[in-house]
Order: sequence, then structure tokens, then C-alpha cells
Amino acid sequence: MGMYEDVFRTSLEDPERFWLRAAAGVDWEVAPSRALDSSAAPFHRWFPDGRLNVCFNAVDRHVEAGRGEQAALIYDSPVTGTRRTYTYARLRDEVAAFAGVLAGLGVGQGDRVVIYMPMVPEAAIAMLACARIGAVHSVVFGGFAPPELAVRIDDATPKVVVSASCGIEGKRVIPYKPLLDQAIELAGHQPYKQVILQRPQQRAELGPDDLDWAELVADASPADCVPVAATDPLYILYTSGTTGKPKGVVRDCGGCAVALHWSMGAVYDIGPGETMFTGSDVGWVVGHSYIVYGPLLAGATTVLYEGKPVGTPDAGQFWRVVAEHGVKTMFTAPTAFRAIRKEDPKGTLTAEYDLSGLRYLFLAGERLDPETYHWAAALLDIPVIDHWWQTETGWPIVANPVGIEAAPVKPGSPTRPLPGWDVRVLDPAGQPVEAGVDGAIVVKLPLPPGSLPTLWNDDDRFVASYLSAYDGYYLTGDSGHIDEDGYVYVMGRTDDVINVAGHRLSTGSMEETLAAHPDVAECAVIGVADALKGQVPRGFVVLKAGTDRDPKEIEAELVRLVRERIGAVASLKEVAVVAALPKTRSGKILRKTMRGIADGHDEPIPSTVDDPSVIETLRPLLHRPEGRRD
Repeated sequence: MGMYEDVFRTSLEDPERFWLRAAAGVDWEVAPSRALDSSAAPFHRWFPDGRLNVCFNAVDRHVEAGRGEQAALIYDSPVTGTRRTYTYARLRDEVAAFAGVLAGLGVGQGDRVVIYMPMVPEAAIAMLACARIGAVHSVVFGGFAPPELAVRIDDATPKVVVSASCGIEGKRVIPYKPLLDQAIELAGHQPYKQVILQRPQQRAELGPDDLDWAELVADASPADCVPVAATDPLYILYTSGTTGKPKGVVRDCGGCAVALHWSMGAVYDIGPGETMFTGSDVGWVVGHSYIVYGPLLAGATTVLYEGKPVGTPDAGQFWRVVAEHGVKTMFTAPTAFRAIRKEDPKGTLTAEYDLSGLRYLFLAGERLDPETYHWAAALLDIPVIDHWWQTETGWPIVANPVGIEAAPVKPGSPTRPLPGWDVRVLDPAGQPVEAGVDGAIVVKLPLPPGSLPTLWNDDDRFVASYLSAYDGYYLTGDSGHIDEDGYVYVMGRTDDVINVAGHRLSTGSMEETLAAHPDVAECAVIGVADALKGQVPRGFVVLKAGTDRDPKEIEAELVRLVRERIGAVASLKEVAVVAALPKTRSGKILRKTMRGIADGHDEPIPSTVDDPSVIETLRPLLHRPEGRRD
């Protein structure tokens, strides 16, 4: 593809040429004559006169190219003991059949369909079926609480909801149908029908507006692909953790197809016939981009995994998946590797599997602490690649693009901006800062294809949330710096920079230090309000499995470690060993929730929380008005 510097420079200096060339990688009903339309800036649109169908590009064209018998999707479910392989031909047929079901229920171009499902192949089939007929899907993470599902139903106003009888979380079976029924009762908007996939682990009792997936598919007439405008929406994905009216991130068809297809080769080094395993969920952006659309657009094989990194049944499941399915590139969240490391600190379970085909490990979703990076790199002896992006951006902003040119790794940095992303760091006045100085990380407009063009039915909120802080820039909400070599360091959300007695300090730096301790599996540092200093940091750590030392001794060592590495100015005088840290289902630590409780606010528990009991256990430790440990 050429060297990184040349490719990157071309993408910013001549985006028209760069992205039209990338657009040639997908099939168009009407090829675009131009790449970018900025006539309504700050609302920029890509490939404005192009027409295509994303499902055709993800499925049908590979069958037509003679690769119908190649594996498209492998379903691997340790929680049910199921393995199932869908060839491209089989996937096309099943998608066409379910697209026919939706069309038969009156779903047409531009109509919305909410998908509320566990990690089963039918979730991907439903997504692709919507894309096939030009409908707009909105996937809601399976098992979300009814009020959260209800507000998404009210915002997206779906004609149909597609769900399942149950999901499986570890050893627990979660009935979905009662949750869906409650959500529809709460919602002002009433869908026409609900299509329910009956799973053998727990069947659901169907009501008058519920239809059985299998029965409908058996009688369905397959639907053909419907070409749509490149600027038409492909899906809506609501940002996790939002309260009140959620922010519906819109992804358009043309930009998404071009950007994801381009990123598969350039970033992940995955081409036709190669296998990618992304350990995430279709309910998150990672699942949309790199379980479903990205690998299929590239003609690759994707692994859809229903299970956890640990406990289903052990910390070796990711290694088993890699070995059994010939995985070349693996992508998951750092928290998954911290969980594996906590259960299997020496990585002994890798010895049971042949991992010789694994070439890359990509990690994203939260900051990759250097300790986890070093552990994974030493264990696997392959490139471990941190990369940084967001629900809003749809694909990576900063990464080490191994398909273009692999750069030397600097632990703690996801490397350099990818082509298309003009990343800057600004001070509060909107002025560029010097190399190595922390500030707000922003992206100069226009954002590249594949990123959000706006929010669903809310242009004003799009501008207020992302474009109003700095004129001409997209505000990422993350803080950090760029070093003299152009490497980006993302130190945390902007509100994770704390002000201790006038000193602006990054909690990310303190977490790096805590994570470096040999007994620490994972950690979080939050800034807590303090009458004297404004804010003071407090640390919380989870110890590795098998650690039998006195926690008080470890806590004292950690306080000393921060003082030695960051200095007394850090003012971290308190670290607590805890059993677990509160997280979202996608593995992000709920620092904002912890901080709110510690400051004595009536902090709402986010809908995305994985285990609410962890927060309740921590609550007395977090909130101590007297500011002293009990």
C-alpha cells in the first residue's frame, strides 16, 4: 500500500483522490463521481452521488465471485456447547430469507428495526437483512434493562423489534421476553410486531403481537438487495451509559462500507479467506464494525463468540478459539486480558493450544496500560497493538497500521493517527500545545468516511456535543498529548484530568504506576473532591489470583510507588484493595460513577453496568464524608 507517511499525507492533502480510490474496493450500483460534499458544513457527507447495498458487498458479491463455500461466520458458543459454520452461500440464503420476513411485515427502505439479541448468528443475520432491504437497524445490547430499551424504542420508532427468548451470561440464563414486554409497556411508541428467536435453553411464551422466527423463515420468500444512497443511514447505535434521551449515533451506508473495507487490510492486515476473532458483542460498535461488517466486507471469516474470556469454563477459551478456527488477527478489550492474567498470571493455559497462526493481537475500548501490554506481548510473542477509537468514529482514529507499515511500539501509546484522521491537541483556549503537553484531543473537520455524520433526528445536539467546544474541530472528549514523533497518548476522558492544589494531573499516569506492581491485576484511580486541595486522587486495585500477601502491605507499597514515580505532587495517599471494580458489559471501568458516589452525589447506576452488586459493595468505601478510612 505504500509507506505510512506517504499514505497519511495523501489522505489529508488530497482526500478526494484518496477516498475515491478506497471506494473502488466496494461494489457500487452507481459509483460516486466525488468523495466529499461540504456544502452544508459542519455537516459533511461522503460519496453523495453514489448508490450501493452494504449487504450485497458483505455477502452476495463473495458468492458471485466463486467463494460461496468459504466460511463467512463461525459461531462458537462454549456456554451452550455449540459450534456452527456459515459459508457465504448459506449466510446469503439465511439473510435473504429473513429480509423476506421483514419485508413481509411491512418493513421497507428507511424503516427502523430494533434488534435486542444475545451473541447468536441470528443477530448478525438480522442486521444484514435490514441492510439488504434498505432498513435501518438499531442493535440494543441483549439484556439491557427495560427502561433503557424503552427510550431507544421511543427514539428510533421501529416498525419491528427482533429479539430472542433468552441470553446466557456465564452460567445464568437471562429471559429476554419479559424484559422486552416491560420495555414495550413503558414505551410511547408501539412496534407493529416482535419477532422472537426461540432458544432451547429457555423458550418464551408468545403473545398476540409476537411471531416465531423459525416459523416465519420457513414460509418466507427471499428478498433481493435494494440499492440505496451512500448517504442513507445503515444503522443507529446508542452511546452506552447515556441518561435521559440517548444519543443515537448514525452510520451511513457508503462511508461505513468504504472505511471498514479499507481498514481491514490497512489496519488489521486481514484479506479474503483469512480469519478474524473479535471478542466483543454485536451490541457495541466493535461488534458492528469488526464482528459483522468489516470482516464480511473484506471476504474474510469472522468468529462470533458467545462466552466470556474467563469462566466459560476457564481462562483458556480465547486460546482455544484461536487454535480451533485458525485465527490470524484477534481483537478484544484490555479488560479481557486483565481478567485472563488475573486467573492465569503465568499464561500456562496457552501451552495447551497451537497459537502459531496468530499474527496480531489488537486491543481497544479503554486505555491499554503498559503492564498488560508487556504481559500479553511476552506471552504471545507477536505484535500487541493498542488502538483508539469511539462509538462515534466507527473505526480506529489512532493505530499501528500493520497492513501499511508497522511502526515501532511505544507502550502506553496507540501509535500514530490513521490516514484520514487529522488529530490535534488543544489547550482550553483552543490553541495548539507543544509536543508532550496534555490537552484536549480533537480531530480537524471533516471527519473521514465511516464516522458519524450526525445524531439520529438531532442535528443540534450533534453540534452541541461534538463541534461547539472548538470551532472547526470534533471534540473526542479524551485528553492526552502527542510526542515529538507524532505518537498519540490518550490518558483518559477529559474529566479524568484532576486538579490537585492547582496542579493538573492525569489519573491515567497514576494507574500506569499502580498496574506496574507485580501483585496488581487491574486498577482505577479517581479524583475525589477535597476541601483543601480541590481534588485528591484515590486508588482502587484488584489483586492477581493466588496473591496471599497482606493487602495493607500492598496498599502501602503502592502509595510509595506513586510517590517515587510521579512525585509527592500526585498526593495519592490512599489505595484500597478491593474484590472487583465496577464495569460496563463491554469492560470499561465505571470511573465516573465511582467518582460521583465518592463525592456524595446521588449517582445513577448506568444501564450498561455488568454487575450492580460490585458498586453496592464499594459504596461504603467510596463515600466517607469524614474523608478517613474506617
